[in-house]
Amino acid sequence: MKLYFAPGACSLSPHIVLNELGLQADKVKVDLGAKTMQGGGDFRSVNPKGYVPALQLDDGSVLTEGPAIVQYLADLKPEARLAPANGSIERYRLQEWLNFISTEIHKQFSPLFNPQSLDSVKEQQKQRLQTRFDYVADALSGKDYLMGAQFTVADAYLYTVLSWAGFVGIDLGRWPLLQAYMQRVSQRPAVAATLQAERDAKKA
Repeated sequence: MKLYFAPGACSLSPHIVLNELGLQADKVKVDLGAKTMQGGGDFRSVNPKGYVPALQLDDGSVLTEGPAIVQYLADLKPEARLAPANGSIERYRLQEWLNFISTEIHKQFSPLFNPQSLDSVKEQQKQRLQTRFDYVADALSGKDYLMGAQFTVADAYLYTVLSWAGFVGIDLGRWPLLQAYMQRVSQRPAVAATLQAERDAKKA
């Protein structure tokens, strides 16, 4: 397998999942601005959408969209329990979380990273995110992770998008449960190793 990623982008989520599962995959760094790949070539030849993550499978086919990729990876090693069994209500709860994170949190950040966004638009987006953060903090009350005691691919995704808060001027200190959650996830060995690998890749 081959994971196309950009340090600090949402591809951090499947990168974490790969390390949590102990699965081997080549990592190819992508310049999202230039749409080029480490070693040369137009990234759009791999993913015409032009953004990460993209996962090239051993048969040469390419899977895109983070929520799909992390579930695919989890199903390669079901004994690790990063995703509940297919067909179970718990699996649909996981998908519910992945969809919420993707549409209600991840995409709400986009205008905040756009230098052309008006200040009024950015303020509106921050208010929306704060409402979503209120919901997630409430859902985490009394739990280590989104699904309970078990870390899942939804946590890899939530951790990734919440890590952007400080870059756009949102202080997670308003949500002690989210701060504690971020600290808990960051201390997982696989997560710490992934963060270090992405820091190293950014310097390369």
